[in-house]
Amino acid sequence: MTSADTGAISANLAAISSRIQRACEKYAKANGLDSHSAELIAVTKYRDFNDILALHRLGVRAFGENKVQDLKAKMAQVNAVLGAGAASLDSRDFTDFTDSSARQTKSDSGAPHTKDTFGTSNTSRAAGAPIEWHFIGSLQRNKINALLALNPTLIHSIDSRELAAALNERCTRLGRIQRVLLQVNAANEASKHGFSLDSARDAFLQIRESAPFLELCGIMSIGANSDDMGLVEESFALTKALYDSLPNVSVLSMGMSGDFELAIKHGANMVRIGSALFE
Repeated sequence: MTSADTGAISANLAAISSRIQRACEKYAKANGLDSHSAELIAVTKYRDFNDILALHRLGVRAFGENKVQDLKAKMAQVNAVLGAGAASLDSRDFTDFTDSSARQTKSDSGAPHTKDTFGTSNTSRAAGAPIEWHFIGSLQRNKINALLALNPTLIHSIDSRELAAALNERCTRLGRIQRVLLQVNAANEASKHGFSLDSARDAFLQIRESAPFLELCGIMSIGANSDDMGLVEESFALTKALYDSLPNVSVLSMGMSGDFELAIKHGANMVRIGSALFE
């Protein structure tokens, strides 16, 4: 694992925060909204624990990991330094953080209404706010028990009906509800996991109906793997169209270091940024 200079992290975070804010303002203006917000998930895979502490000191409270064993190790390190109460968040007890800019969600009828959801519009929280731990990687079924033991705030990567059924079965046994996102492969790339755009809506509705111990909050997508930003933007636009067709959703997790502004342009309210924080 590598570690970046604290001063560089601070400067990068400030620049990214400003870019997120500007992109949200543009999206709100273009869509006739009073405001729009996009929560930053700091992706810390391959990063040294000191980088997490540096971001925490700067006000970041949402972190994403893509391996269960790494999440477990880093949670233990954070708990050792900051204390378990301040450094962990049980998704069963998760309460919405109030922010001046509300997210857009939809009722069953499809009519938009506002609802505050996971995080604030930028990066910082009140000093005592607990950390959100997000699992963003591919989840193997033999790792479900280990992941649930960590009480992640949100699992972004439900990429098959079988995984959803297995996760729901474990949650049923535990008597707890887990917040999750459906992973969508909007660019239909063989190298990526997730539901195709053609199958995602039916899968979403079926999982929501058949898995009562999963709170299906929305969808997660990765932009097209291409240097052609037109193709990347098209994949985001298609994902947003799918999102808009779904009832009672509040989270559109979309956009990474190289394309998060395009993702926000198409309605993302959660962005997953790693390398740009540590350059």
